[in-house]
Amino acid sequence: MPQDHRLQPQRFELKYVVPEEATRPIRDFVSCYLELDDFSVGKPNNSYTIHSVYLDSDGMHTHRATCNGDKNRFKLRLRYYNDDPKTPVFFEIKQRVDSSILKQRCPVKREFVPLLLSGQLPEPEHLFSQEPKHLVALQRFQFLQYQLGATPKLHNRYLREAWVTSTSNAVRVTFDRQILVEPYFGREAVIPLTHPSIIYPGMVVLELKFTGRFPNWLRDMVERFNLMRGTASKYCGAVDMLGDFHFNPQNAAGDHAMEFSTEMLQPDTPLPVIWEWNAPPPKRRRAESSDSLETQFEI
Repeated sequence: MPQDHRLQPQRFELKYVVPEEATRPIRDFVSCYLELDDFSVGKPNNSYTIHSVYLDSDGMHTHRATCNGDKNRFKLRLRYYNDDPKTPVFFEIKQRVDSSILKQRCPVKREFVPLLLSGQLPEPEHLFSQEPKHLVALQRFQFLQYQLGATPKLHNRYLREAWVTSTSNAVRVTFDRQILVEPYFGREAVIPLTHPSIIYPGMVVLELKFTGRFPNWLRDMVERFNLMRGTASKYCGAVDMLGDFHFNPQNAAGDHAMEFSTEMLQPDTPLPVIWEWNAPPPKRRRAESSDSLETQFEI
């Protein structure tokens, strides 16, 4: 039976930062309950590439909302997977409402991305889909962008190994590796990174995503491998590492702290250690089996 690749519009999400060497037994455990995502099958290291461009205000409003632990917050981003002009660039709103993650997105034709980021109202020919929910998502994206005065701030790229349920999208487990980031102020859905830094070097961001109750087998996995829940925001982690000074175009122009370049890495290319961040680990606590769902999702 084909997999269900529809977006999870509402879900719960738990994140763990684990050493690379710990991922093999975790993967073996996960494979007893889930199967590889169709987009991971046949790829080197069972991983596909994800690119995101995050938008924020010059005052870094969405970054600070995350740092402050606001229960109701959102991020604006572009998400895309390659440079093929025939594939969409998704305008996405990722919103947290208390313990739930809500996502809206709209697939846009690549050539119209700069126009729409500049505030042009969307036309039918700009979109890959004519579904009303996609137009509504794009209109809301542009409203929030205008309200914040948000512009592109960061480009990241990483490799994702994804495992999913075979007949629905109710449970999804992902391993994100080789997370490269850099300040970016353009309006294109770019692929190459010119001055990348790496966050979480030698570590993997493990995400458990589910739409209903926390599955018993995921709870057993967390306990068996002594997983300690932590924060692992790819956007906020990058801003904290580099310093928000570098995300103001006037400050950052011609003054990037790390002057180096690298060609676009492929999933099977060994990753050089470009720049390591040895910040103290985030506050974490172990989720006890007796915890309620609400307690386990405290921010």
